[in-house]
Amino acid sequence: MKRAPTKLPDLDRLIHERVRLGIVSALAANEPLSFADLKRLLEATDGNLSVHARKLEEAGYIACAKRFEGRVPRTEFRLTRTGRDALTRYLSHLDALVRWARKGP
Repeated sequence: MKRAPTKLPDLDRLIHERVRLGIVSALAANEPLSFADLKRLLEATDGNLSVHARKLEEAGYIACAKRFEGRVPRTEFRLTRTGRDALTRYLSHLDALVRWARKGP
């Protein structure tokens, strides 16, 4: 008798995208990070990093603070509690997928 298909967990599409997952992961391990630090770590362009960081900020996953060091503008990002919880859920979903894939049908 054929079993009913197993429902897979829904992945958080907001952080599933490569750059956004990179931002959240980098901030989980290194916060706070400047815009320049993230750009270097992720090898992203200014525009690409800005767009993805803004989406995470709008969702409340990261917080952004802007200030000046002398005359030089500095933007720093931190992972919020909401972002940390989202990353934890995302990693749990991936872990469940890996376990199901290894177990097989």
